[in-house]
Amino acid sequence: MAAESPLLLALDLTGTFAFAVNGALTAVRATRLDIVGVVTLGMITGMGGGTVRDVFLDSLPPATFVDGRYLLVAACGGLLAFGLSKPLHRLLPLITVLDAVGLSVFAVLGASKALQLGFGGVQAVLLGVITAVGGGTIRDVLIRRIPSVLRSELYAIPAMVAAGLTVLAVRTGVYGIGVALGAAAVCFAIRMLGVRYGLNAPEPPRGPHRRSDPEV
Repeated sequence: MAAESPLLLALDLTGTFAFAVNGALTAVRATRLDIVGVVTLGMITGMGGGTVRDVFLDSLPPATFVDGRYLLVAACGGLLAFGLSKPLHRLLPLITVLDAVGLSVFAVLGASKALQLGFGGVQAVLLGVITAVGGGTIRDVLIRRIPSVLRSELYAIPAMVAAGLTVLAVRTGVYGIGVALGAAAVCFAIRMLGVRYGLNAPEPPRGPHRRSDPEV
């Protein structure tokens, strides 16, 4: 996406890199893939959300394909994850942290771009969430796993909060890099608290003999 400043561009690339590493490490953990598969899934995770967002916003071609830096950063993230795949069991906390970083940054930047293009506040919040969860959702579908957004501890809700704070800040005229970082920090904190304490969004009541479907 077209960032508003060099720092916001750096945040966007940071989110891309974090999601690419996270996506590739998650793929290695979930299934057996060669280097092409690992790097590909890392790039899909890193750039998928932004690509889906730009399609919804009719901002074509997607920024991730116009600016070669996104492709380079995502590919480097996938390659790094491939190199770190051997000590994977020691990197599980890192996978979660990188996922939270990417979720936080993309929720804010996705909502911001929607507002820049003239979309309403509700639409901007939705696009922020789509940007944040889109890449990981595509990755999970490709490796035949229930997407994190549908089953994980407070995943979409933190992204929605960050996107909502972004919309509020823009509407009140106080949006800037400091506010963007603050909104991302709130998302990160909620996500990590959900992981730490096993907090989940409300689930439907289950009968005494009903069991959850096993994770693929």
